[in-house]
This record gives sequence, structure tokens and C-alpha cells, in this order.
Amino acid sequence: MQRASVGVFFTTSRFAKDAEDAADRSSTSVVLVDRREFAKLMIRYRVGTQVRRTVQIVVVDEDFFV
Repeated sequence: MQRASVGVFFTTSRFAKDAEDAADRSSTSVVLVDRREFAKLMIRYRVGTQVRRTVQIVVVDEDFFV
């Protein structure tokens, strides 16, 4: 029988305080990914998302003129 050393739980909602406490107390590494973190990961890795517009902000490189 093999045992897990890591657990990842995703939700499109929020985790209850009891779930967060249980994850903190777990002897194995348990990661809870709630709706906000899930959305950040989706955007970061472009999963289920589309880029509508890209904006470039340009600043003067002051070191160039030294």
C-alpha cells in the first residue's frame, strides 16, 4: 500500500475555517487552492482564458544616459 505525501484540493468557492485548520495540522503537505488562487493560476498558465488586449508601459532607462 502506497501513501500520499502531498495533497492538493481545489474549489471554485472558499474553504471553511475547519478545512484550513485541518490542512495546517496535517502530517502530510496539504495545499488548499480556493477560487481566488485558482483564478490566478488559470490566468498565469493561460488555462481556460483568452488574452483580449496587451498593454505595454514604457519608461526611460536612466542608466542608458549615464
